[in-house]
Amino acid sequence: MGASGSVGASTVAVLEEVGARTGHEFAIEAITVGRNVGRAIELAHSLRPRFLVAADRETAHAVEASCAGLGIAFGHGPDAMVEAAERPADWVMSAIVGAAGMEPTLAAVRRGARVALANKESLVCAGPLMLAEAAKSGAAILPVDSEHSAIFQALDQRARLEKVVITASGGPFRTWTVEAMRHATPAQAIKHPNWRMGPKISIDSATLMNKGLELIEAALLFSLTPEQLDVTIHPQSIVHSFVAYCDGSVLAQLAAADMRVPIAYALAWPDRTAIAAERLDLTCLADLTFQQPDLVAFPALRLAREAMTAGGAAPAVLNAANEVAVDMFLNGRIGFLDIAAIVENVLQCWDKAGEGGIANSPCSFAQVRSIDAAARALAVSAAGRIKTA
Repeated sequence: MGASGSVGASTVAVLEEVGARTGHEFAIEAITVGRNVGRAIELAHSLRPRFLVAADRETAHAVEASCAGLGIAFGHGPDAMVEAAERPADWVMSAIVGAAGMEPTLAAVRRGARVALANKESLVCAGPLMLAEAAKSGAAILPVDSEHSAIFQALDQRARLEKVVITASGGPFRTWTVEAMRHATPAQAIKHPNWRMGPKISIDSATLMNKGLELIEAALLFSLTPEQLDVTIHPQSIVHSFVAYCDGSVLAQLAAADMRVPIAYALAWPDRTAIAAERLDLTCLADLTFQQPDLVAFPALRLAREAMTAGGAAPAVLNAANEVAVDMFLNGRIGFLDIAAIVENVLQCWDKAGEGGIANSPCSFAQVRSIDAAARALAVSAAGRIKTA
């Protein structure tokens, strides 16, 4: 799910490499793609999925016209993406960006699949509900974000755990002043120093909102309290997370900045499989540095931590407002600093909007969708106020 994105490309590369090395041919039950017709056609020919779902009708028809005779069934839109996730695949990569990935991920979880989770928003928006469904169906949710995969690999004795520290590169504006960031352009913001990612997650990395969403995801994945979670800026992106224990021991997972590493781990878990990722030679590395994040210059991280602490509807409100604000920034409608300002405004206005209170936990996925829609409407209003202020 999300085969045409950056994580999707890394997943395809891992499947091809492992298949070639082991002689095991993976059968691809279904893939979902966005609106990149050329990439979708390429994936259809190379993967030969039984079912291909595109974001819209036009893309699906264009791909189908170029893939006659391949025996592929085609679909389009959100319902077809859920249908793809419901098909009988043993292993599902959940890599659709944003809250749009929640419903397909839920479908895979409900049928008890092994779900490699790159779509953190599924847990941010509906974590307790999603985990309850996984417990009911027996689904395994395996983290694919490099930081959460690192925690997963470093967990030794969970009962003796004291603190988890997630690392952040600091993004492209780590050394910029607030005044300089006020004039930052989308082209500058998506130019991540270490990782190749899609535009939305690249902007989230620039604001540090991505790291905030990862805190919320980690709390849910590993049953941690906010006090057990921290973030440190690590510009080299070599150490992906630390796990500290009650005896003072700290376990860290190190790897090159390559998404194939956590994907391969999720594919082979509980075993490991060899891939041709870059090997670290610590004697040749420059200094590995760590520092505290600047919450004044990057308030999005503070807002995410506050939402995590508040719980209830707050994480879903945070995520919806952020998705709207990031889209507006990418389309030149607001400035870079306005992203966090809009999110903060929406969180502050939520109770006043009569939506049932920020701390009230959604009791169903329908309620999560309702919260998401209401928060998006508030974000549009907040953008208008901030732009005219």
